[in-house]
Amino acid sequence: MGNRLTQIATRTGDAGTTGLGNNQRVSKNSLRIHALGDVDELNSHIGLLLCEPLPDEVRALLVEVQHQLFNLGGELSIPGFELLKPEAVLALDEALAHHNAALPRLQEFILPAGTRAAAQAHVCRTVARRAERAVVALGNEEALNDAPRQYLNRLSDLMFVLARVLNRMDGGDDVYWKSERLAQQNATE
Repeated sequence: MGNRLTQIATRTGDAGTTGLGNNQRVSKNSLRIHALGDVDELNSHIGLLLCEPLPDEVRALLVEVQHQLFNLGGELSIPGFELLKPEAVLALDEALAHHNAALPRLQEFILPAGTRAAAQAHVCRTVARRAERAVVALGNEEALNDAPRQYLNRLSDLMFVLARVLNRMDGGDDVYWKSERLAQQNATE
């Protein structure tokens, strides 16, 4: 898997290209690099979320997610390579089922708000969706494995659920959207 960096400022990207893990050079504006950048940004936002007080179980889950996102990025950096295994997607499915089971059923839309940790989880959710769109766009142009796209899809769902969990951590609740239509409907009932 490519050479490990020993020097950060190489100046090899000054002309607007960057190297992939297979030593191929591509434009920094390529679909592959956009996908890589979005996954990297997502991992950084999860790192920021990890700075918040979190339940141990959620912290361990997010640390594992960071490792899997690094695998996903590695897979994107080497065309045709597989690093992210389908088992990683199944692990997210299990985490989703576990954390969602403890939450009340949603009756209304919620705002991306609440506690600082929950709001940061919502930021992670939206960046995961963007990363997913970038991977889908790349997959429309080049052959990709299914796991990266599926992982990002599940991860965005998990971040939504974790935001709800984190809002309840100290007895709080979700922040509900005040829909004029719903308010009028409830007033006439």
